[in-house]
Amino acid sequence: MKGDRVEIVVDAGDTTRTYEVIATRAGRRVETAVRRGVVEVSEVTRNGTVVRTARFMATRVLALVEQPVPREDEQAV
Repeated sequence: MKGDRVEIVVDAGDTTRTYEVIATRAGRRVETAVRRGVVEVSEVTRNGTVVRTARFMATRVLALVEQPVPREDEQAV
């Protein structure tokens, strides 16, 4: 969904750096995967086509925060 967001906090030696991957258009979502020591965060279209990807070494990732946009159907509950 547009507005879905993932924040990645990475150890950069003497400091930390924060990166964000945001679903920029309607119908897109953000997916997270950890494979072979690499954290991969991708913005994906409805068809499953990857628009852009951010990759980080898993040993350097301090925090991975997924922040979904509140859905209208969930608010009614």
